[in-house]
Amino acid sequence: MQSQAILNAKPPITVLSRTETLSVVIPAYNEEPTLVSVLDKVAGVPMSLNMEIIVVDDGSKDRTAEVARDWAAAHAGDKRIRVKVITKPNGGKGTAVRRGIDESTGDYVIIQDADLEYDPNDYIKLLEPILAGDADVVYGSRITGPDKPGSLKFYLGGRLVTIATNLLYWSHITDEPTCYKLFRGDLIRSIPLECKGFEFCPEVTAKVLKRGLHIAEVPIRYFPRSIEEGKKIRSWDGVLALWELLKWRFRR
Repeated sequence: MQSQAILNAKPPITVLSRTETLSVVIPAYNEEPTLVSVLDKVAGVPMSLNMEIIVVDDGSKDRTAEVARDWAAAHAGDKRIRVKVITKPNGGKGTAVRRGIDESTGDYVIIQDADLEYDPNDYIKLLEPILAGDADVVYGSRITGPDKPGSLKFYLGGRLVTIATNLLYWSHITDEPTCYKLFRGDLIRSIPLECKGFEFCPEVTAKVLKRGLHIAEVPIRYFPRSIEEGKKIRSWDGVLALWELLKWRFRR
């Protein structure tokens, strides 16, 4: 049902026409069932930016890496899209995101989960503040978007992490743990990251805010999946996120 819902979602009307490159970093662990659909939707975003898709297989036990390579081979003739598939030993989502960022070469870099919780058509809205020169970092806010937040437990956990972020860093964001985080490429590649798991979000947010940078937000679509459907984050990750925010507030 989740897949059908996102496929039926209406794409934005605005179509971007630029010549820069957007790097899409996709960390993937055991995402064989949804990866092709995600890649198809990423490649189908109606814009003329060049696209660098970087799939980082984090030691999957299924055919995630093979599926990604097959998809890349099938799209080898598309001059607008360049695909990299990286396989590494399992180390956690943060290690996969860091590897993808290190491998990226694009003018802009966005993080894309390998499931169907987020709609790549929202890239257009996310890019607009950066392309207009109004922001260096843009987050997609599920809170201000049109869809239900999903599980009450995860919703409240996300709100708590966001409130802690705003109190510690004097920011005014509405959705800190969102997957959709878009950066200028040179900026994100200049930020030293240490994360191994889901703490990528609080660490990068803390380091962006400590640089005095404003995080712009735009509303996005959200189609949450359950733990039974493959959602990997757990309540403990929320506790770790709070610790990361506190740690980086006082650590150089």
